[in-house]
Amino acid sequence: MENFRNESDLLGTLPVPVNAYYGVQTQRAIDNFKISGQKLSSYPHLIRALAIVKKAAAKTNYELGLLEEPLYQKIAEVCDEILAGQFHEEFPIDMIQGGAGTSVNMNANEVIANRVLEKLGKEKGDYQYCSPNDHVNLSQSTNDAYPTSLKMALLSMNEELVEKLKKIVEAFRDKGKEFSSVIKMGRTQLQDAVPMSLGQEFEAFAATLEEDISKLNANANLFVEINMGATAIGTGLNAPVGYANLCAKNLAQLTGFSILSSPNLVEATPDTGSYVIYSSALKRLAVKLSKICNDLRLLSSGPRAGFFEINLPPMQPGSSIMPGKVNPVIPEVVNQVCYKVFGNDLTVTFAAEAGQLQLNVMEPVLSHAIMENINFLGNALDTLREKCIVGITANKDICLNMVRNSIGIVTALNPYIGYKNSTEIAKEALETGRSVYDLVLERGILSEERLNEILDPENMLKPHQPL
Repeated sequence: MENFRNESDLLGTLPVPVNAYYGVQTQRAIDNFKISGQKLSSYPHLIRALAIVKKAAAKTNYELGLLEEPLYQKIAEVCDEILAGQFHEEFPIDMIQGGAGTSVNMNANEVIANRVLEKLGKEKGDYQYCSPNDHVNLSQSTNDAYPTSLKMALLSMNEELVEKLKKIVEAFRDKGKEFSSVIKMGRTQLQDAVPMSLGQEFEAFAATLEEDISKLNANANLFVEINMGATAIGTGLNAPVGYANLCAKNLAQLTGFSILSSPNLVEATPDTGSYVIYSSALKRLAVKLSKICNDLRLLSSGPRAGFFEINLPPMQPGSSIMPGKVNPVIPEVVNQVCYKVFGNDLTVTFAAEAGQLQLNVMEPVLSHAIMENINFLGNALDTLREKCIVGITANKDICLNMVRNSIGIVTALNPYIGYKNSTEIAKEALETGRSVYDLVLERGILSEERLNEILDPENMLKPHQPL
């Protein structure tokens, strides 16, 4: 027991590692919640957010005369240390837990308090000089400090995700320019449709993902409204007059975000609507990303018995039994990430719906699901861009031959030879295996010069006046 110190709480005394900055309530969470294996220390954005919320709260308490300046300054110093990346290993609790986030809040309170005690030359656990509850958690409850910290974490995580999204949009756009002269067949319902360029296909990938930048930012902007000062249920019990607005102002100054106090703290405390709508934006991005990966796998299928219009960078041997086989492993792994995002979004839905009366106790699993989705999507975007998109090459001749041999080019002739003639030619081409081009010339419907003019790529890839 020389390596432990004893700390007490409502339930009694418990040994805590003597060098640990966390205390008895964190130790109980360690003992009680062996669930996911993913610790709070795995999510540095949330740890930093907890520190910045505690710093803003301490500043507010000092300005309102509730906290003496020396203790406020020490708390602020420790919060800055945590913001700089120190002591993150002192947050060892499981991300999924009971208690509506109380263990997370107390973990932060205890680490800050014990580090302050160390700075004051006191023993860890000697809470008369700096208490996790009476000083670090002053004018707060888990029910306002925890969701506010989560929102601050999500705001910063969203910024990083959007930057990654911008990079892959540019990568697709660069490929769109590179492939602008590669003519290929467009397809609907996996059947030949009409010609397009491979560049148009990749530019469309860029455009659809670019739309989600504004959607993510707009939905994340809902996180700027916080409920600090609500304390337990939104009535503000044990928080002084003016605390809510002043704390929001201080938090805005510390974070750079336009933080606002909710106009109705009783409503805001159990409300999880902002998480639901932001999670839906992540799901929307995942749906689009997975569809793109489906397309990349189809377009690269082969090499002899598939589309084989593009080549994906070979990343690893594809089979333990089939020599020479290389699989599209990067799009495959991104597909799987997207499936995980879909499932986590459903978890967010159920967790949000589970709110009862003045609190939603399911926020831990909700927060874990959203932050996991952001991390997964960010990693997937970087992986897809770096290990796949930038290295894609086009099989230009294969693409062009498919256009020449396709029945689909008859659609381009329809305005000139009529729907009936077009249908008859398409039918004969399908039955005989002959090309549309040859059949039109054989029937004398159009001259070769006229046919070539109509089928010129410049006339098939964009709207134009009839020739």
